[in-house]
Amino acid sequence: MEIAITKANFEAEVKNSDKPVLLDFWATWCGPCKMIAPIVAEIAEEHPEIKVGKVNVDDEGELAAQFGINSIPTLVYIKSGVIEEVLIGYRPKAEIEKIL
Repeated sequence: MEIAITKANFEAEVKNSDKPVLLDFWATWCGPCKMIAPIVAEIAEEHPEIKVGKVNVDDEGELAAQFGINSIPTLVYIKSGVIEEVLIGYRPKAEIEKIL
C-alpha cells in the first residue's frame, strides 16, 4: 500500500518508521512519473517489509526542498532514518528492487 507523505505525517511515517521507506517524489504533470507509478505500486504490494510513500512535489515543496529534489521522478530509499540510495528518473522495476 502506498501512503501519501506530507509535512504533517513525515515524522511519524518516515522518520519514526520501523520499516525501511521508499519515497517516490512525483507530480501529476510529469510523464516519467506516470510511467514509474505502476512499478512503485507493484513494489508496495509485493514488498510488505517496506513502507512506500508518495510525495507530490507541487503540494509538498518544503519536503522536496529538504531532500534536494531537482528532477522527478526521484526515488529515495531510507533505512533507519538514513538515506541509503537515490534514483533519479525513470528506472525499470529490477533496478529499483536492487536498492531495497
